[in-house]
Amino acid sequence: MSQPAAQGASAAHGVVAVATANRWLELRGAAEHNLKNLDVRIPLKRLVCVTGVSGSGKSTLIEDVLYPALLKYHGKPTEAPGEFAGLTGAELIDDVVMVDQNPIGRTTRSNPASYVGAFDAIRALFATEPAAQERKYGAGTFSFNSGNGRCPACNGNGFEHVEMQFLSDVYLRCPDCNGRRLSR
Repeated sequence: MSQPAAQGASAAHGVVAVATANRWLELRGAAEHNLKNLDVRIPLKRLVCVTGVSGSGKSTLIEDVLYPALLKYHGKPTEAPGEFAGLTGAELIDDVVMVDQNPIGRTTRSNPASYVGAFDAIRALFATEPAAQERKYGAGTFSFNSGNGRCPACNGNGFEHVEMQFLSDVYLRCPDCNGRRLSR
């Protein structure tokens, strides 16, 4: 029997994550702000992204409804979650932590994802790709914090800082990496 393409591709790269029955976090009837009776089913043990156009309710769903609901389930102090009808699968989660994209230091390179090591696994996965191995790229090649991986023009910041004498400083997107922060 053949595996589905996604599972076969993951297994080839050393990532073992098989979806099993009842390994979902389900939020039903989210109705806070611009969410109108929204049902969401999120697979566990996966990197899951919530995307959508501006104003579609991404932040409301995660920050105002789901995160406080999980905190409340685990008996942690929180504000009242936004309106929802039901939550299942919370018992499958040991702990919940909100990690946003704001810098935690004086540089944009010190964001929570790099601080907690979330990028380490992603960089290691990229380094196992056939093209990366052929070019002898290590995990550091995929880092905007290291000399080999980061854009040499902006030092991995993604922008250039222009000091203005009598006006506020200006930040321009790096023309070499176009804000991607990595070298070619």
